[in-house]
Amino acid sequence: MNTEKPSTRTVLIAGRGYLGSAVENQFQLAGWKTIAVTRSGREQSIACDLANADAVKKLSTQLDEIDLIILCASAGGGGLESYQSAYLDAAKNLIACFPNCRIIFTSSTSVYAQGDGQLVDETCPTEPSRETGQILVAAEKAILSAGGMVARLSGIYGPERNFSLRKFLAGDALMEPARTMNFIHRDDAAAAMLLLADMGEGGNAYNVSEAHSPTQLEFYTGLAEHFAKPLPPEGKTMSKRGWSHKRVSSKKLQALGWKPRNILSQLDDWTNQ
Repeated sequence: MNTEKPSTRTVLIAGRGYLGSAVENQFQLAGWKTIAVTRSGREQSIACDLANADAVKKLSTQLDEIDLIILCASAGGGGLESYQSAYLDAAKNLIACFPNCRIIFTSSTSVYAQGDGQLVDETCPTEPSRETGQILVAAEKAILSAGGMVARLSGIYGPERNFSLRKFLAGDALMEPARTMNFIHRDDAAAAMLLLADMGEGGNAYNVSEAHSPTQLEFYTGLAEHFAKPLPPEGKTMSKRGWSHKRVSSKKLQALGWKPRNILSQLDDWTNQ
């Protein structure tokens, strides 16, 4: 009888921002050793500019064996240069310097340019019109070609990040009634990373989105009823991801056992955070 305890697995979290912090917590609770890398080295993370090939190579020589890398860095709301550095350059450098390590890259459902309300899954074309989206697609291709996985996230909400709610409560929201919205709670996204670590298949992309894509009328009606406030006026809406009108399917990820929450079914929870 083998009485040896299984060795602890180590995950390198490349980018400890809003999502990365939750990912770190999920993996720690699951018994993983976590190492966080940030550009600044804040809060006991390792300082490393992932866009700098020499810096990433040096990092790889300083660390013991890494079982998994999760690239969840943020472009920080910047332009093309920020996207290039945070996503494509970082992806290429991590692939080159950790050639035997699995990588999960957190991308975005904005890579789907479909705009007529259709259902999109991982087999649909990724042909974004915006250059930022094209950089994401290039980073995805690099990761997938190296045998890694891509997690395409819908709009993240959760503790201290309720953009749509803030606009609604401030009276600044506009509504296109038939236009669809796609959401994912931060903690459900983090749970998806943990699930993919054990059950995901290399070379595959997975949509990380709630099972239901409400229309803006459905979404704002839910808020209006919950807060006893009027519906926002109709008008053209646009997010930093660009104009979008599609329904994102996450059945592929759900088939692995992932169960996301529904933003409209737990308004008390997420609006009180």
